[in-house]
Amino acid sequence: MRQFLISFAFAVSGLLAQSARADERWASLPEPPAMPQPVKSGTAPVNGIKMYYAVYGTAPGTPILMIHGGLGYADIWANQVADLSKDHTVIVADSRGHGRSTRNSQPFGYDLMASDYLALLDTLGIKKVDLVGWSDGGIIGLDIAMHHPERLNKLFAQAANTKTEGVKADVMENKTFKAYIDRSGEVYRKSSPTPGEYDAFVEQISGMWASQPNWSDADLATIKTPTEIVLGDHDEAVDRGHTEYMASHIHGAKLVILPDASHFAMLQDPAGYTAAIRAFFGGK
Repeated sequence: MRQFLISFAFAVSGLLAQSARADERWASLPEPPAMPQPVKSGTAPVNGIKMYYAVYGTAPGTPILMIHGGLGYADIWANQVADLSKDHTVIVADSRGHGRSTRNSQPFGYDLMASDYLALLDTLGIKKVDLVGWSDGGIIGLDIAMHHPERLNKLFAQAANTKTEGVKADVMENKTFKAYIDRSGEVYRKSSPTPGEYDAFVEQISGMWASQPNWSDADLATIKTPTEIVLGDHDEAVDRGHTEYMASHIHGAKLVILPDASHFAMLQDPAGYTAAIRAFFGGK
């Protein structure tokens, strides 16, 4: 009987632990709410593609450009846009091949994607922005900071990496990350101009992920834009040690660890995420 009770206690303990993990904020993948009404939206012809964009708010001062991550789309920023557009002009877009934007046969590359966003800003007549980048969006932000620092005021780069080895080898085994990929496929099929080509799109962009980014310490040292390197304390995809390395090799960069959050911190803790942006960029 004693052995049975011990075994039963361990079983209950295991179930409770699994339940606790399931209830953890960092293991969740909330749906973003609907986006607010944009001031304007449309598609811009840039670098041989049609790039979907939307602009929110009309406040003066430095505009905020928000760039989503790989396989994602602009509407993932809905919580942040609703808040930040009260006192900022906020620009979002779907990166090439993502969401409502088209792609072509040109190989994906972070330099090219950075060029897309700069061309979009030119189309909108915007010379300089504060930039919030998540995952691939953070990498694009770092690329702009290296090569076109005159276009940036500040850079908030969350869950970015500067070498391919900065991505965890077991990321595809994570349930939350798998759920994100599945959801991204559903969004693509509903919104893309080529709804039946999700697998082809993933294969095409995977060619970039296999070899990029691959920046040296000297490359990172060229960044002079005020930068925050940000990571959720339970990030499924990006290695914490690599994030610390990035922050230590970018001049003046500040390392920020978001508590009880993962790769998808903007969805899991929208208020805390927005507060972190505001604390860095200044303003209300």
